[in-house]
Amino acid sequence: MRISAPIVESLDNILPEEPLLMMGAGPVPIPAKVAAANGIVINHLGETMSRIIDQVKSMSRYVFQTESSHILGVAGPGSAAMEMAVANLVAPGDKVLSVSNGFFSGRLAEMSERVGGEVTRYTIAERQAANPEEIAKAVAEIQPKVLTIVQGETSNTVCNGALPEICSAAKEAGCLVIVDAVCTLSTMPLNMDEWGVDAVITGGQKGLSCIPGVSLVAFSELAWDKITKREDTLRHWCLDAKLADKFWYQSSYHYTAPVSGIMAIHEALRLICDETLEKRFDRHLKCSLALQAGIQGLGLSLYADKASRLNSVVGINVPEGLNQKEILAAISRDFKVEISGSFGLNIVRIGQMGEQCRVHNIFRTIHALGSTIQRLGGEANLPLGVAMLEKTLQEYQPQFG
Repeated sequence: MRISAPIVESLDNILPEEPLLMMGAGPVPIPAKVAAANGIVINHLGETMSRIIDQVKSMSRYVFQTESSHILGVAGPGSAAMEMAVANLVAPGDKVLSVSNGFFSGRLAEMSERVGGEVTRYTIAERQAANPEEIAKAVAEIQPKVLTIVQGETSNTVCNGALPEICSAAKEAGCLVIVDAVCTLSTMPLNMDEWGVDAVITGGQKGLSCIPGVSLVAFSELAWDKITKREDTLRHWCLDAKLADKFWYQSSYHYTAPVSGIMAIHEALRLICDETLEKRFDRHLKCSLALQAGIQGLGLSLYADKASRLNSVVGINVPEGLNQKEILAAISRDFKVEISGSFGLNIVRIGQMGEQCRVHNIFRTIHALGSTIQRLGGEANLPLGVAMLEKTLQEYQPQFG
């Protein structure tokens, strides 16, 4: 029996004529220079790639705020970088304290269990950030070898603002700290060395405004010491940090690197360095606060408490009588703006990461959201929403640098 070739449509027939404005929880719009770099293919070994890798590592040290010589790229999503950190730092039988705010912090716990860690999940109350004093007590009681935590929980838009204090408590107990910064790195401060973080994970497709499918993980010297002293054979071959080190630091072969993705992340990091972290932090905070004010001006309510609210991804309660999926479909269909639902919560989420944080993008999104709510039979005060957005932009005073 001969199998015939399928009849399929070209992408031209599938994709919308007008590109969607990606304002959800990721992936985010990418700059033209990043998109152009993603179309380049060169030899994944050799002098040219070595020069590019050296620059990626140098720029990454700036973005991670670390002097670490153990920053590795990962051919995969942020979850692959997450798994590299966990698989290399959690040995079978290690006690792990997993601070659980939501879906992605729960993923860190699950990964730790899968590699044989003895995991204690410390569940935080909904809409609240982790309390450093309570975490310090849990560390003292459990005596974990590894603590996992997210800086920003993308799923429910909560930010663990006391991360420096939590890391300090872990360090005093001799505990390594793994931090998921997929949606926060380069959007807000994360000082890896100063705070004592042992592994920082990020994906390309959010704060860095790069493509999905390439990620970075940075290890501290303490973390690398544990990695190199492990005597058991890691069950993950692609995610073995010692093998990855051969490519990233010894110009040797591990597997065929995602060449185009490395080009793209090079340009994404270069644009961050050109902008500077301080200006980038201010741009993100200014746009996010303005967006939040605009949402409240519409008459909608924000999901997370102000003290625990993540600025990188903003959660909005679905108005009573409206349907989350209908809002998502209508705003995409009628206004070509893409926002996100969530994982079991009756909220919609708007991202404020990288290229999303442009004034014209947030004005368009506020108009699209308010108009969609009205068309679906809800109440939204569009003039006040736009006025509050503009007022917040005008009154913002730089807080960094």
